[in-house]
Parts: sequence; C-alpha cells; structure tokens
Amino acid sequence: MIAGGDTRRESVNLGLEAVDGADFILVHDAARALTPLEVFRRVKNALTQGAKAVVPVVAVSDTLKRVGANGCVEETLDRSGVYSAQTPQGFQAAVLREAHSRVPNEITITDDASMVEWCGIDVLTVAGDSEALKITEPRDVEFATAILEKRK
Repeated sequence: MIAGGDTRRESVNLGLEAVDGADFILVHDAARALTPLEVFRRVKNALTQGAKAVVPVVAVSDTLKRVGANGCVEETLDRSGVYSAQTPQGFQAAVLREAHSRVPNEITITDDASMVEWCGIDVLTVAGDSEALKITEPRDVEFATAILEKRK
C-alpha cells in the first residue's frame, strides 16, 4: 500500500512507480466501493484477449442539456452513443505508462482512459453496472445503503 498524491494523476503515477513487472494495471476509484466483482472480471478478460485499454460504461438515460453562462438552455444533446465511464479502468501496463509520460501536465484529465485516448490509442468499452455508483455526495450514501440492503 502506498499513499496517494494530491491529484488523481499523481496518485496513479505513484502507483505506477510501485508496480513493476505487471502486464496489466487496473485503476479503480475508492468512491466506487460497491462495484460488482463481475465488472472487474469483464475488464480483466478484455485485457487478456488483447485490448490495450478498457473502460466499463453505462448508457446515459437522462436528457442532456448544454447550458450557457446565462443559465439558459442552448441545446438539447443527442444522448445516443453517450455513456458514463466507470472504474476499474484497465490497461496494458506499457500503454498506461506511455500515456502518463506523454500527456502534458497542463492537459486536464478526469480519468486515465482519457489520457490514453489523447495518445490516439483505442479504448474498448465493456458493460459497467448501475450499482457501481460514485459515492461523492450525501445522497449517494443513501443509494449505497439501499444497494447494500438489497445485497443482504
């Protein structure tokens, strides 16, 4: 176990320094504590079948609006083909190391898959799971509690 950094990128870089000789690396958000084991298996299986990078996703079901600085709707977006990314995100170790070394620090990234995309490397998707919710707000704890009650 190692301590994380101040940013996601720093934390993953510290992890990369601590892991040597691995063929594959999975990056998982602790905030997705309820991710079913099957999602991890899907990511791992895709990597062992040759994918360079893998991200679990779920289709977006909400209507999406682009809102301007004035607070008014500018456009309703087409949600077909739009997905929410989850973790664990899996990578061939060399691919993740390359992305972390090539993407400039001033580029804002929200996940490691976006760094790999920036490098022009295909990122395969696999089915995520609605129970892999990201616990970031107090209301998310209520949803997580309901999931845990259901799993009993």
